[in-house]
Amino acid sequence: MGEDATPSARPHDPLVIRDIEYLGPMASPTGWRPEHPFPEIAFAGRSNVGKSSLINKLVRRKKLARVSNTPGRTREIHFFRVNKDFVLVDLPGYGYARISRERRAEWRPLIEGFLKRSPGIRGIVQLLDARHDPTGDDEQMLGFLAELGLPTIVAATKIDKLSKSAVRRRLRELADSIGMDESQIIPFSAVTGEGRDELAEAIVELIAQPSWRDTTSGEEDADVEDR
Repeated sequence: MGEDATPSARPHDPLVIRDIEYLGPMASPTGWRPEHPFPEIAFAGRSNVGKSSLINKLVRRKKLARVSNTPGRTREIHFFRVNKDFVLVDLPGYGYARISRERRAEWRPLIEGFLKRSPGIRGIVQLLDARHDPTGDDEQMLGFLAELGLPTIVAATKIDKLSKSAVRRRLRELADSIGMDESQIIPFSAVTGEGRDELAEAIVELIAQPSWRDTTSGEEDADVEDR
């Protein structure tokens, strides 16, 4: 897989990509998943929010995460080892209306079960479309993450489709709608690359943190009550 630029061109790059290996997919809450000793960073968002494009831009690859014109196509959790430092976890997109209720009902326990029980998870990058208010599915996901206590980075995608003044306004509106400080939201464009290094730096800092899980609290604390 080729890089879209060499690391030497970015002496201040907070996340220089040297090596990426695909570890495999996880298709069910109790199904196979790769075993590894590395911390994990998951990426979540509704279908068509630009998750694949963001991941590709973050790791400076053109086709690491498949960019599909068919929202809701990804049905598995995919694992990529990055630099032998951490594992990037690509979660299925949620909330696509044309996917059957049965299929969407399968994805929720897959996503939530992974986030509840993965021993290596350090945090999650939650994507929101900067152009629109969070959907009901977005709000449910953010509520689940808050209940779980999982460290969350919010990335506002597709800012290249807005004017600079509109981006500032939309960030304020998004922050108000999800109850976060505006400074906690990273504006991101997979087209221009804006926000890439800021997101990379936030991920590197998150990886360096100890596990957020309180291992003394017992398994029941991880099992957040389904809503």
